[in-house]
Amino acid sequence: MTLLAEDLLLLLLDDETGKPVVDGSSVPRVLAGAVLLDLALDGVVEPADGSGAVKKGRLVLRDRTPPLDPILAHAVAQLRGSKPLKPEAAIEKLGKNLREAVLGRVVERGWVHEAKGKLLGIFPTKTWPSVDPTHERVVRDRLRAALVDGATPEPRTAALIALLSAVDAASKVFPDEGKKAVRRRAKEIANGDWTAVAVRRAVESVNAAVIAAVIVPSVAAGGS
Repeated sequence: MTLLAEDLLLLLLDDETGKPVVDGSSVPRVLAGAVLLDLALDGVVEPADGSGAVKKGRLVLRDRTPPLDPILAHAVAQLRGSKPLKPEAAIEKLGKNLREAVLGRVVERGWVHEAKGKLLGIFPTKTWPSVDPTHERVVRDRLRAALVDGATPEPRTAALIALLSAVDAASKVFPDEGKKAVRRRAKEIANGDWTAVAVRRAVESVNAAVIAAVIVPSVAAGGS
């Protein structure tokens, strides 16, 4: 099974240009959110409910076998190496070098390729145009069923939609389907009751953290 972060990155890269359809600074943070939600769906991590020694809302690692996937295993090692973190802090911690790791994975799978160029003939650039859209098409079909056709998504698809909603990208994935309707449906799913309570708390916490992480740098840049 692919990671949420892999599916998310494919959706956030324009198939033709290979450029992100959202602000580049938001990509590492939302990918970190995807890693956290994969761990939450697998029962590895969850926000504390305040009933124990850990403060409410901070992320708690459960004593489970470490994930086999290297990206998830590395994330668990990072979280285990510090005291329980708030989701915002965890996202900043996990986001370092994560985009490169996930890009390497989707390139290795043959879904995109790295294209190098130069801006103004001077500054080196990299883009990741689509090579084999087969997997992304399957992911998009699941998203379309939920966002456009009104089907009830299974948990992984709902988590992916929640992440897209956090960076306001759902309507960019389906630009021809009515932006307002898609955006509204994505928010409904993100806020819906589609999984267990622990994962529900994780989705709420991670989405809030992603939104905060994306908005704060944007506001700072706009005011500078």
